[in-house]
Amino acid sequence: MECEFPSVNSNKQEIIEIFKNVKTIAVLGLSPDESKPSHRVAKYLQEKGFKIIPIYPKEDKILGEKVYRSLLEIPFEVDMVDIFRKSKALDMVADACIKRGDVKVFWAQKEIVNNNAATKAKNAGMKVVQNMCAMVEHEAVEGCLVV
Repeated sequence: MECEFPSVNSNKQEIIEIFKNVKTIAVLGLSPDESKPSHRVAKYLQEKGFKIIPIYPKEDKILGEKVYRSLLEIPFEVDMVDIFRKSKALDMVADACIKRGDVKVFWAQKEIVNNNAATKAKNAGMKVVQNMCAMVEHEAVEGCLVV
């Protein structure tokens, strides 16, 4: 297995700004299985007040929300895409985010890095986070989010 280290990544101040400004989060690979990290992270974010949009190949509802089969199917604005897919899939995800034109944050979860996709997303104007858990990072900066 080839390990890639993030050459494109947001710093703590940018992560604070991300969580202050994001309202809707499409969770790519959101499993209905409560024991899976994608489910636990999405549930946490939902409980913190974010609108969660599940993207999964099966199911009609996850966490009480309508499930979409792809990012391009979502008929309303998406602020952030939180990605639970293999690193090699991120190029296609970046392309879909760019095609949508409304995604502000491209977030690849812990152990997911694809610098080519991250560079594409950044060059298209998105903030990029790689190899970080959105739940862990939100918990770490939550005290900074109070206005």
